[in-house]
Amino acid sequence: MNSEVTPLIGVCGLSVAARWGLWDQPAVLVAQTYLEAIHRAGGQPLILPPSAHADTDLLLHTVDAIVLAGDGDIEAQRDDFELDIAAAALSEAVPVLGVCRGLQALNVAAGGTVRRRFGHHHTAETTSHTVDVAVDSLLGEAGYAGVREVNSRHRQGLATVGDGGKVTAASVPDGAIEAVEWPDHPFALGVHWHPEDPLMHELFRALISAATAPLFNTSTLPVQP
Repeated sequence: MNSEVTPLIGVCGLSVAARWGLWDQPAVLVAQTYLEAIHRAGGQPLILPPSAHADTDLLLHTVDAIVLAGDGDIEAQRDDFELDIAAAALSEAVPVLGVCRGLQALNVAAGGTVRRRFGHHHTAETTSHTVDVAVDSLLGEAGYAGVREVNSRHRQGLATVGDGGKVTAASVPDGAIEAVEWPDHPFALGVHWHPEDPLMHELFRALISAATAPLFNTSTLPVQP
């Protein structure tokens, strides 16, 4: 892609029950903070609605990168859409950023596993904690190496890392996995916190840079869902 063209970033939406005006029915939700983070980094967000009839191949060839948005925890038997998108992004070398639940989806799509969270400071009420980010990582290259305070809330964590994945951030002090990247992929990174709020601007800029890199989709990384 020509770097002068604004890249199209697909953001996976979530099915929720919603009420507005006279309406009370299922809807597709994406937090505004994701859309704003992508806009500020130089991308054009496009919401991808979850559907059993979604054409994953068409979606992956329409957008230049994917954001797997966070909300709750992934369930391998229920979240087929996100798992399919995650697996396709990995195998087709489409730049992908997984946030919270999105990290879980990437990991499961790559053959990893999840489990209920452990440790007293990782409860459903937790909103912030510290993580230690590796220098030699995509996060490190974006300027976030070292101990950082992050915003997260989840009951589930990673048990085993999926094929090709490398742990690049861990929770302080219990060592729980907080970020995984796939080094053989042009840009595949998942974090177990919310980099869109508060905004980690350089991380989204790194995603946009990967989305505009020439020939980003010419290599493949075989991944079995």
